[in-house]
Amino acid sequence: MLDDLTDAERKALAQCRHAILGVDRPLRLDCGADLGPYRVAYQTYGMLNDAKSNAVLVCHPLTCDQFVADRHPVTGKEGWWESLIGPGKILDPERYFIICINVLGHCMGTTGPQAREPSTGQPWNLRFPVVTIGDMVRAQAALLDHLGIPDLFCVIGGSMGGMQVLEWAASYPKRVFSAVPIACAAHHSAQNIAFHEVGRQAIMADPDWRGGRYLLDGTNPRRGLAVARMGAHITYLSDAALHRKFGRKYQDRATPTFSFDADFQVESYLRHQGSSFVERFDANSYLYLTRAMDYFDLAADCGGVLANAFKDTPTRFCVISFTSDWLFPTPDSRATVHALNAGGARVSFAEIVTDKGHDAFLLDEPELFAIVRGFLDGAGKARGLNAAQPREAR
Repeated sequence: MLDDLTDAERKALAQCRHAILGVDRPLRLDCGADLGPYRVAYQTYGMLNDAKSNAVLVCHPLTCDQFVADRHPVTGKEGWWESLIGPGKILDPERYFIICINVLGHCMGTTGPQAREPSTGQPWNLRFPVVTIGDMVRAQAALLDHLGIPDLFCVIGGSMGGMQVLEWAASYPKRVFSAVPIACAAHHSAQNIAFHEVGRQAIMADPDWRGGRYLLDGTNPRRGLAVARMGAHITYLSDAALHRKFGRKYQDRATPTFSFDADFQVESYLRHQGSSFVERFDANSYLYLTRAMDYFDLAADCGGVLANAFKDTPTRFCVISFTSDWLFPTPDSRATVHALNAGGARVSFAEIVTDKGHDAFLLDEPELFAIVRGFLDGAGKARGLNAAQPREAR
């Protein structure tokens, strides 16, 4: 399955690990399709101890990937969560065995719409089955089985990564000792589905999308994907953060041009975000991943009662939200906390005061670091991690 890679995926797999799964036992997806074989790309840091008790799964957000603490092979930028992961940091590879897995449907090594369909030898494109957050987590669980890791000390992530954390805790409570869902919700709101639909329509309206067959036609819906990214990026910030950074300042000029050029700095910033995004992301993958977030609703399979998803769970939780996050506002996190309390879970909750918006979990936020460190230290003592000794890295 290595001949079905795009250039970006080849660069990714050259710098990370991957496994071919589902050969003998295909992955049954929520849509009813069976997927197999399929490839899962991942990155690890640190060593698994003899007790196999120090594994931490980091679940990445929508537009990030497995290069959580590595220089990105396509962009050359540092890892997207190096503020949290590294020697002496909260997730220290000297203490934890850290795993970050590229989700199903992505475009950086794990099987998605760019991969070749085994029966045709052509890219799946829109023939790729629609996947869910649950499907992503089942693929991750299959990889952990392949690696011989029976359970996880912690699952942590923000945004779409936080959705995966909640799915892990609901689907595999005995495999998750502790969970840290950040800036997320137990279901996607109507407003967020609406934002995603605007982005998808921007992609599909680009003439170069070609009904999703752009790889076969040698085109790329760059303009549509860039607009989708621009619109989404606005939701990751707050009005206060945008005003502080840009205000109404002009870009490289003192007066307006009275045209539709990028007169304002904020316009130039968004255009840069859009143009840089298309260099590392696939348009069809964007469709699939946003749709997976839209379908996420933990209570749906529990009689509409979210507490039933966590009934009698042994997992310890630390739920975190941000005051200026209007994409996943604090009431969403409080609803999760109330459900966890009703289910009898051990749960702590923190609302962090910040004007950095939804993306605060990716930025330098000292209170976030202190909360996560304190929670993991407490969970580590309960887990007996201080007595665990590292063994050979995988």
